[in-house]
Amino acid sequence: MADFSWPAGKRLAVSFVVNVEEGAELRVTDGDRSPEPIDELGVVLKGDFRNYSNETNYAYGTGPGAQRVLLLLERFGVTATFTAAALALERAPHIAKAIAAGGHEACAHGWRWVPQHRLNEEDERAFIRKAIASIEKSVGQRPLGWLSRYLHTGNTRRLLAEEGFLYHMDDYSSDTPFWDASCGKPIVVVPYSLDTNDMKMWNAPALSPADWATYAIDSFDWMMREPRSEPAMLSIGVHLRIIGRPGRIGAFERVLDHITRDPRAWITTRRAIAQHFQRAVPAPAATS
Repeated sequence: MADFSWPAGKRLAVSFVVNVEEGAELRVTDGDRSPEPIDELGVVLKGDFRNYSNETNYAYGTGPGAQRVLLLLERFGVTATFTAAALALERAPHIAKAIAAGGHEACAHGWRWVPQHRLNEEDERAFIRKAIASIEKSVGQRPLGWLSRYLHTGNTRRLLAEEGFLYHMDDYSSDTPFWDASCGKPIVVVPYSLDTNDMKMWNAPALSPADWATYAIDSFDWMMREPRSEPAMLSIGVHLRIIGRPGRIGAFERVLDHITRDPRAWITTRRAIAQHFQRAVPAPAATS
């Protein structure tokens, strides 16, 4: 059990994560065998053809969706972590510029939003390095955190540590950051959350924006009042193409309004959480 506390005696660390995947998803025009299967309609299409409709659905995220999300973050004074597929930022330089101008964190969500778990070690290292170089060029900051597209390999965490990453967020096992020294050079794990993610509104269409907001707020309120022996954090993930729609953005506004009103919350980036943990809790010796 880690013995540390959040800055200024804050009760709970809150991480707002904005996923930027649009433009980096699977496309036959980018050499993929099939179009992107993640579709709001829930229709999985396979074959060597373009899914023009789904491409435009993703494009909405980099247009009106991004504008709404960025305006809300600015209005509530929230600094977020943008988990971005590097190619998405190359194709949407206005978003990369907004991340830098807003003081947000750019976290790597892969070079492209593709199945990373199928890569061998050499290709995965190249994939990681390509993402680093691209995001640094687009945003002006080198990413220190990594989120895979759902699955990663047994080499991923070791490769990230070797390539200078501070933290990895492909983990759902805890409410508190922790060290992983099993992969050689220790790396901080900053756990993520799926249950508070707006993707639920695509995966389970019966879940309304109001339901999602209530769930996120209930999660926050519970964590604020429950007794605990170590500091905890809450992650809330959103997507430009999902939460940025007119019928959903109000739910995000409601969540931001509720959480930012509580002075006990440390609303910050995942990089800041990892850096604070790194300073407060000494890294363990490598176990392998």
